Amino acid sequence: MTRVDFYILSTDSDRARLHFTCRIADKAMRSGRHIVINSTSEHESRQLDELLWTFSQGSFVPHRVVGAGETGPAREPVVIASGREPGGEQWNVLINLAAEVPDFFSRYERVVELVDADQLRRKQGRERYRFYQDRGCELNTHQM
Repeated sequence: MTRVDFYILSTDSDRARLHFTCRIADKAMRSGRHIVINSTSEHESRQLDELLWTFSQGSFVPHRVVGAGETGPAREPVVIASGREPGGEQWNVLINLAAEVPDFFSRYERVVELVDADQLRRKQGRERYRFYQDRGCELNTHQM
């Protein structure tokens, strides 16, 4: 059964949402997990790529952006993809930044959903919550 954690952020800043994504990925990586970040676009993937190196003093989160047509497992513990699942079976955590639930969500032990104060993203977050609820996932909500 997939556990889904919704993190409700008080700001609607894209930068804050991506920074929080980096913090979650860093924490999961340090606990030995392998993480896929499902970004909303190639542009957001590039932003995350840069931010994962600089989001905190002395941060080091080994990662790779998976491009279109790439297959095979990654050696890095964090992979950033936009709407596609990277190959391999080693992934434990999915951080979903997209508006929709990816088709492959159930292959993960844990899914992290970030919902900020932007009204459209809040509405989309509620829809994703109902989607997971209808499928019997274990749901947790964290107010940040």
